[in-house]
Amino acid sequence: MVSVITVNYNQSVVTCEFLASLRKVTYPNLEIFVVDNASPNDSPEIIKEEYPEVILIKTAKNLGFAGGNNVAVEKAKGKYLLFINNDTEVEPGFLEPMVSLLEQDKSIGMVSPKIHYFHTPNTFQYAGFTPINHISIRNFAIGFGETDQGQYDITCETGSIFGAAMLVPLKVVQQVGMMADVFFLYYEEHDWAAHIKRAGYKIYYQGKSLVLHKESISTVKDSPFQIFYLTRGRVLYARRNSYGIAGLLSMFYLYLIAWPKLTLGFILRRRLDLANALRRAMVWNMLNHKGIHDTPQLKN
Repeated sequence: MVSVITVNYNQSVVTCEFLASLRKVTYPNLEIFVVDNASPNDSPEIIKEEYPEVILIKTAKNLGFAGGNNVAVEKAKGKYLLFINNDTEVEPGFLEPMVSLLEQDKSIGMVSPKIHYFHTPNTFQYAGFTPINHISIRNFAIGFGETDQGQYDITCETGSIFGAAMLVPLKVVQQVGMMADVFFLYYEEHDWAAHIKRAGYKIYYQGKSLVLHKESISTVKDSPFQIFYLTRGRVLYARRNSYGIAGLLSMFYLYLIAWPKLTLGFILRRRLDLANALRRAMVWNMLNHKGIHDTPQLKN
């Protein structure tokens, strides 16, 4: 069994579009969880009305990406857990190649499919990641913006996972723990992948599976909200995953080079709102220390 887990926040119509595509998949054994993250301006009940097979969980407050997913992980019964954005649509046969890969190689701890942009057909968003640099905390999506001509129809190890769609064995979650909900949004999947790699597992890209992604429906791109959580997550990732000299160099780079450079760029664009969001994220990391290294553990 594969437990499909997606999080809804003010986007029930979009979530229903995802579920419509999920109904067409050829994989025979699924359970489907939709976690509504306390949507203030939405009616998630329509999800259950239109898709009665779905297990709908409504949280009392917005728990963020990791926290929302973790609520469903506690209830999931599948051998594999598919974490997938509600702003995606899937190909009918997308699951079989990923499940087959994990069945064949028990040393793999996570796998993501090929990701195309939904609104620009046949255009890559993701075909694997380069490793995250321990100083700059940056990596690059392989294939980004390229037209798919079959060049990434491969199966290979990758530097990190893509949270828009990732399949993880339950046994790995039981061993390593769940996503760190301290992130709230952005970088939590990279942090999780780093922890899973340190536990001895490999991270894989499966180019024989395809998912279409409607980028940035739930969050406004280039908004103060996005800049705050992207920056907050980037620095938090460094604090949780860069150690020793690399950790010191990372803090030096992020605070004394990246912060001033990005701030200047926002000012030149007359986006003081983004500069302020960046400042708030950097200050948050300076002031918050309690619980930042915690990893939620699976109880069952």
